[in-house]
Amino acid sequence: MQNGSDKDNRKYPPQNGNTVIVIGRQFGSGGRRIGKLIAQRLGFGYYDKELLAEAAQSLGFSQDIFAAHDERKPSPLRSLLQGLYGIADNFHDTSICGESLYHAQSDVIKKICEKEPCVIVGRTADYILREHPGLISVFLHAPIEIRAHQIVMRGDAPDESSAAELARKNDRERESFYNYYTGGGWGKASNYHITIDASSIDYEKIAEIIIAFAKAKGVVRVEGL
Repeated sequence: MQNGSDKDNRKYPPQNGNTVIVIGRQFGSGGRRIGKLIAQRLGFGYYDKELLAEAAQSLGFSQDIFAAHDERKPSPLRSLLQGLYGIADNFHDTSICGESLYHAQSDVIKKICEKEPCVIVGRTADYILREHPGLISVFLHAPIEIRAHQIVMRGDAPDESSAAELARKNDRERESFYNYYTGGGWGKASNYHITIDASSIDYEKIAEIIIAFAKAKGVVRVEGL
Protein backbone atom coordinates (compact mmCIF):
# COMPACT_ATOMS: atom_id res chain seq x y z
CA MET A 1 0.00 0.00 0.00
CA GLN A 2 1.28 3.43 -0.95
CA ASN A 3 0.20 6.51 0.97
CA GLY A 4 1.75 9.05 -1.41
CA SER A 5 4.23 11.81 -0.82
CA ASP A 6 4.24 14.50 1.85
CA LYS A 7 2.82 16.86 -0.76
CA ASP A 8 -0.21 14.59 -1.12
CA ASN A 9 -0.80 14.80 2.64
CA ARG A 10 -0.69 18.60 2.87
CA LYS A 11 -3.47 20.27 4.84
CA TYR A 12 -5.71 22.83 3.24
CA PRO A 13 -5.79 26.32 4.75
CA PRO A 14 -9.04 27.24 6.53
CA GLN A 15 -9.75 30.03 4.05
CA ASN A 16 -10.22 27.48 1.25
CA GLY A 17 -14.00 27.28 1.40
CA ASN A 18 -14.82 25.65 -1.93
CA THR A 19 -17.32 22.85 -1.58
CA VAL A 20 -16.20 19.53 -3.06
CA ILE A 21 -18.69 16.67 -3.31
CA VAL A 22 -16.93 13.37 -4.00
CA ILE A 23 -18.91 10.34 -5.13
CA GLY A 24 -17.59 6.82 -4.73
CA ARG A 25 -19.77 4.17 -6.32
CA GLN A 26 -20.33 0.58 -7.25
CA PHE A 27 -20.34 0.07 -11.01
CA GLY A 28 -23.81 0.67 -12.42
CA SER A 29 -25.18 2.49 -9.37
CA GLY A 30 -25.63 5.82 -11.15
CA GLY A 31 -22.66 7.76 -9.82
CA ARG A 32 -22.03 9.75 -12.99
CA ARG A 33 -25.70 10.66 -13.54
CA ILE A 34 -26.21 11.66 -9.92
CA GLY A 35 -22.96 13.61 -9.89
CA LYS A 36 -23.97 15.53 -12.99
CA LEU A 37 -27.38 16.33 -11.48
CA ILE A 38 -25.75 17.75 -8.36
CA ALA A 39 -23.27 19.79 -10.36
CA GLN A 40 -26.00 21.19 -12.61
CA ARG A 41 -28.22 22.18 -9.69
CA LEU A 42 -25.43 23.86 -7.77
CA GLY A 43 -23.63 25.36 -10.76
CA PHE A 44 -20.49 23.42 -9.83
CA GLY A 45 -17.81 21.98 -12.05
CA TYR A 46 -18.16 18.27 -12.77
CA TYR A 47 -15.19 15.91 -13.12
CA ASP A 48 -15.20 12.24 -14.01
CA LYS A 49 -13.13 11.07 -16.98
CA GLU A 50 -12.97 14.73 -17.91
CA LEU A 51 -10.56 15.02 -14.99
CA LEU A 52 -8.14 12.71 -16.77
CA ALA A 53 -8.26 14.84 -19.90
CA GLU A 54 -7.44 17.97 -17.91
CA ALA A 55 -4.62 16.19 -16.12
CA ALA A 56 -3.19 14.92 -19.38
CA GLN A 57 -3.36 18.33 -21.04
CA SER A 58 -1.99 20.33 -18.11
CA LEU A 59 0.90 17.98 -17.33
CA GLY A 60 1.83 16.83 -20.82
CA PHE A 61 0.57 13.26 -20.59
CA SER A 62 -1.02 11.27 -23.36
CA GLN A 63 -4.75 10.96 -22.69
CA ASP A 64 -4.55 7.34 -23.84
CA ILE A 65 -2.06 6.54 -21.08
CA PHE A 66 -4.30 8.09 -18.44
CA ALA A 67 -7.31 6.12 -19.70
CA ALA A 68 -5.37 2.87 -19.60
CA HIS A 69 -4.59 3.34 -15.90
CA ASP A 70 -7.91 4.86 -14.83
CA GLU A 71 -8.89 3.53 -11.37
CA ARG A 72 -6.50 0.57 -11.65
CA LYS A 73 -3.71 -0.08 -9.21
CA PRO A 74 -0.22 -0.38 -10.72
CA SER A 75 1.12 -3.73 -11.84
CA PRO A 76 3.30 -5.29 -9.09
CA LEU A 77 5.91 -6.18 -11.71
CA ARG A 78 6.06 -2.63 -13.10
CA SER A 79 6.29 -1.17 -9.60
CA LEU A 80 9.17 -3.53 -8.82
CA LEU A 81 10.96 -2.65 -12.04
CA GLN A 82 10.55 1.06 -11.37
CA GLY A 83 11.99 0.66 -7.90
CA LEU A 84 14.96 -1.37 -9.13
CA TYR A 85 15.74 0.34 -12.42
CA GLY A 86 13.98 3.70 -12.37
CA ILE A 87 11.62 2.80 -15.22
CA ALA A 88 9.22 5.58 -16.27
CA ASP A 89 10.78 8.39 -14.25
CA ASN A 90 10.09 10.68 -17.21
CA PHE A 91 6.44 11.89 -17.22
CA HIS A 92 6.45 11.78 -21.01
CA ASP A 93 7.61 8.15 -21.23
CA THR A 94 4.88 5.93 -22.68
CA SER A 95 5.74 3.28 -20.08
CA ILE A 96 4.88 5.60 -17.19
CA CYS A 97 3.64 3.64 -14.22
CA GLY A 98 0.42 3.94 -12.24
CA GLU A 99 2.19 5.38 -9.19
CA SER A 100 3.37 8.49 -11.05
CA LEU A 101 0.01 8.86 -12.73
CA TYR A 102 -1.74 8.69 -9.38
CA HIS A 103 0.40 11.45 -7.91
CA ALA A 104 -0.11 13.62 -11.00
CA GLN A 105 -3.86 13.04 -10.90
CA SER A 106 -3.88 13.86 -7.16
CA ASP A 107 -2.22 17.20 -7.86
CA VAL A 108 -4.81 18.00 -10.54
CA ILE A 109 -7.67 17.14 -8.17
CA LYS A 110 -6.24 19.53 -5.58
CA LYS A 111 -5.78 22.31 -8.14
CA ILE A 112 -9.35 21.92 -9.37
CA CYS A 113 -10.90 22.20 -5.91
CA GLU A 114 -8.72 25.21 -5.10
CA LYS A 115 -10.05 26.89 -8.25
CA GLU A 116 -13.78 26.13 -7.97
CA PRO A 117 -16.49 24.24 -6.11
CA CYS A 118 -17.00 20.93 -7.86
CA VAL A 119 -18.31 17.37 -7.96
CA ILE A 120 -15.72 14.63 -8.49
CA VAL A 121 -16.61 11.00 -9.20
CA GLY A 122 -14.19 8.34 -7.94
CA ARG A 123 -10.37 8.48 -8.27
CA THR A 124 -9.95 8.27 -4.43
CA ALA A 125 -10.72 12.00 -4.33
CA ASP A 126 -12.33 11.57 -0.90
CA TYR A 127 -8.98 10.36 0.43
CA ILE A 128 -6.88 12.90 -1.47
CA LEU A 129 -9.08 15.73 -0.12
CA ARG A 130 -9.66 14.25 3.35
CA GLU A 131 -8.34 17.42 5.08
CA HIS A 132 -10.31 19.77 2.85
CA PRO A 133 -12.81 21.75 4.99
CA GLY A 134 -15.48 21.76 2.30
CA LEU A 135 -15.49 18.02 1.56
CA ILE A 136 -18.66 15.95 1.37
CA SER A 137 -17.97 12.27 0.62
CA VAL A 138 -20.69 9.95 -0.65
CA PHE A 139 -20.80 6.27 -1.56
CA LEU A 140 -23.52 4.84 -3.81
CA HIS A 141 -24.41 1.15 -3.89
CA ALA A 142 -27.25 -1.00 -5.19
CA PRO A 143 -28.15 -4.70 -5.49
CA ILE A 144 -26.33 -6.43 -8.34
CA GLU A 145 -29.52 -7.25 -10.25
CA ILE A 146 -30.58 -3.60 -10.26
CA ARG A 147 -27.16 -2.50 -11.42
CA ALA A 148 -27.08 -5.19 -14.11
CA HIS A 149 -30.38 -3.92 -15.50
CA GLN A 150 -29.08 -0.34 -15.59
CA ILE A 151 -25.87 -1.44 -17.31
CA VAL A 152 -27.86 -3.19 -20.06
CA MET A 153 -30.18 -0.18 -20.44
CA ARG A 154 -27.26 2.17 -21.03
CA GLY A 155 -25.77 -0.19 -23.61
CA ASP A 156 -22.64 -1.37 -21.78
CA ALA A 157 -23.56 -5.09 -21.91
CA PRO A 158 -25.81 -7.24 -24.14
CA ASP A 159 -27.66 -9.02 -21.32
CA GLU A 160 -28.03 -8.94 -17.54
CA SER A 161 -25.77 -11.93 -16.93
CA SER A 162 -22.90 -10.25 -18.79
CA ALA A 163 -23.74 -6.96 -17.07
CA ALA A 164 -23.53 -8.52 -13.62
CA GLU A 165 -20.15 -10.02 -14.48
CA LEU A 166 -18.95 -6.63 -15.76
CA ALA A 167 -20.16 -4.92 -12.58
CA ARG A 168 -18.33 -7.38 -10.33
CA LYS A 169 -15.14 -7.02 -12.37
CA ASN A 170 -15.22 -3.22 -12.21
CA ASP A 171 -16.05 -3.28 -8.50
CA ARG A 172 -13.03 -5.48 -7.84
CA GLU A 173 -10.78 -3.11 -9.80
CA ARG A 174 -12.14 -0.02 -8.05
CA GLU A 175 -11.83 -1.62 -4.62
CA SER A 176 -8.28 -2.78 -5.35
CA PHE A 177 -7.28 0.67 -6.65
CA TYR A 178 -8.86 2.50 -3.72
CA ASN A 179 -7.49 0.21 -1.05
CA TYR A 180 -3.99 0.19 -2.55
CA TYR A 181 -3.62 3.97 -2.34
CA THR A 182 -5.67 4.69 0.81
CA GLY A 183 -5.01 1.71 3.05
CA GLY A 184 -8.48 0.21 2.73
CA GLY A 185 -12.16 0.82 3.26
CA TRP A 186 -13.70 1.14 -0.22
CA GLY A 187 -17.46 1.14 0.33
CA LYS A 188 -17.16 0.99 4.13
CA ALA A 189 -19.83 3.27 5.61
CA SER A 190 -17.57 4.79 8.27
CA ASN A 191 -15.27 6.17 5.54
CA TYR A 192 -17.97 8.44 4.07
CA HIS A 193 -20.34 11.17 5.20
CA ILE A 194 -23.26 9.43 3.46
CA THR A 195 -23.88 6.00 1.94
CA ILE A 196 -27.02 5.58 -0.15
CA ASP A 197 -28.79 2.61 -1.73
CA ALA A 198 -29.27 4.09 -5.20
CA SER A 199 -31.98 1.55 -6.03
CA SER A 200 -34.34 2.74 -3.29
CA ILE A 201 -35.27 6.16 -4.73
CA ASP A 202 -34.82 7.94 -8.04
CA TYR A 203 -31.65 9.81 -8.97
CA GLU A 204 -33.28 13.24 -8.70
CA LYS A 205 -34.19 12.57 -5.06
CA ILE A 206 -30.73 11.21 -4.30
CA ALA A 207 -29.20 14.42 -5.67
CA GLU A 208 -31.57 16.44 -3.46
CA ILE A 209 -30.59 14.41 -0.37
CA ILE A 210 -26.88 14.96 -0.98
CA ILE A 211 -27.37 18.69 -1.55
CA ALA A 212 -29.51 18.94 1.59
CA PHE A 213 -26.82 17.17 3.61
CA ALA A 214 -24.15 19.54 2.29
CA LYS A 215 -26.37 22.48 3.22
CA ALA A 216 -26.99 21.08 6.72
CA LYS A 217 -23.25 20.52 7.20
CA GLY A 218 -22.71 24.14 6.29
CA VAL A 219 -20.39 23.65 3.34
CA VAL A 220 -22.66 24.66 0.46
CA ARG A 221 -22.46 28.39 -0.10
CA VAL A 222 -24.89 28.84 -2.94
CA GLU A 223 -27.53 31.58 -2.98
CA GLY A 224 -31.00 30.20 -2.38
CA LEU A 225 -29.86 26.91 -0.76
